[in-house]
Amino acid sequence: MPELPEVHALVADLGARLIGRTVDRVDILSFAALKTFDPPVSALSGHTVGEVSRHGKFLDLRIGDLHLVIHLAKAGWMRWRDTPPPPPSGRPGKSALAARLVLDDGTGFDITEAGTKKSLSISVVREVVDVPAITRLGPDPLDPGFTLPVFAGILSRAGRSQIKGVLRNQSVIAGIGNAYSDEILHTAKMSPFKPAMMSDDEVARLFDVLQSTLRGAIARADGLGAADLKREKKVGMQVHGRTGEACPVCGDTVRQVIFADSTLQYCPTCQTGGKLLADRVLSRLLK
Repeated sequence: MPELPEVHALVADLGARLIGRTVDRVDILSFAALKTFDPPVSALSGHTVGEVSRHGKFLDLRIGDLHLVIHLAKAGWMRWRDTPPPPPSGRPGKSALAARLVLDDGTGFDITEAGTKKSLSISVVREVVDVPAITRLGPDPLDPGFTLPVFAGILSRAGRSQIKGVLRNQSVIAGIGNAYSDEILHTAKMSPFKPAMMSDDEVARLFDVLQSTLRGAIARADGLGAADLKREKKVGMQVHGRTGEACPVCGDTVRQVIFADSTLQYCPTCQTGGKLLADRVLSRLLK
């Protein structure tokens, strides 16, 4: 799933390719992905891309007076095309073509979604706030206003909630997902099930790690196109997606906890004092 650092890099890449260019058309191949009907997608045709930005994990393309808002969700991705697109084949594959933006010279990008659970969303709106999920977003951790006191307040209000869930709750903090919350907590040496209400020193440590982890990932992705971002994200992970491998910090085996629709990874030595987390929903430290 693309998270804040990858979406940040996509904004830079797409902005360099799209701003000032004219949209010929936007084709929707997966109608389940389109979440709006007014204005119609056809209203984008013939208009110029004025800006590419993001809101949490949402991509926002301002085209004329409208906004094309894209959320890639768990299995969506974008692929740039330097040549006019071939007709959709209709053949099943690992990633199904969900939508396609075509510029007036035939170049553009495809949006694909892998797997059978389709959660990618595409909206055409007059104002960004017309997308309900965007109005519910919490503060952006890269915003200058996201300070240590703001973060401390968020954790205090979360109380006994598990810190892993707090970090990836988009209505609390926008942009952090499953992967980077694993990485942040590993670097901060905190259990994913630690209560969000913690000491001042722990809050400050977690805040610093959150900032350095996200900004470090952004720096590694700087200048990369969409085709290279997935690999960069995977290579940069220390524990996420590395179940059974050695922790690069202490050498212990990276473990996982499986939930209904996701997994988390952690290092017992670095994060839980050597204790294993029970691999079931609502897990607690084994006694």
